[in-house]
Amino acid sequence: MRHTILRWRAMAAMDLPAVVELANALFPDHYEAPERFAERLQAAPDLCRVLACGGAEAIRGYCIAYPWPLGRIPPLDRPLPEEWRAGEAVYLHDLGLHPEAAGRGHARAAIADLVAQAGQRAIALVAVNRSAAFWAASGFREELGDAALADKLAGYGPYARYMVRRP
Repeated sequence: MRHTILRWRAMAAMDLPAVVELANALFPDHYEAPERFAERLQAAPDLCRVLACGGAEAIRGYCIAYPWPLGRIPPLDRPLPEEWRAGEAVYLHDLGLHPEAAGRGHARAAIADLVAQAGQRAIALVAVNRSAAFWAASGFREELGDAALADKLAGYGPYARYMVRRP
């Protein structure tokens, strides 16, 4: 992998097995079934990307995002409620990098791409695993919401933060 050129490209259905495998390795405490990944890709194929040097077997990162209401967190490992899919913001559900690809600017490139795709829409996410400082350095700010948001956030662990990057 040292001399391989990795590039972000549109995610395709053929990429999903490799994406699911990487997600399970990176986020073992936040399991989601393969059909959830497929559903999210179908909801917004223009906002989902993979970091690859070739076919699906060479995936070293992924980014899954879709339209969603600001101030709400989608359910983990559950179908997306149909009525919320036309939200005014973009929700960055997952951004994951294989350890071989980490520390090379790939995450920042994915964020820049997503910001361009989002246009004038805000981008929201849940920062997990003590990653809030990384997201803050990328222009996201913690926002406190209502009791429903706080309850959902609690399910992501003690260091989870709801963060938003506004245009």
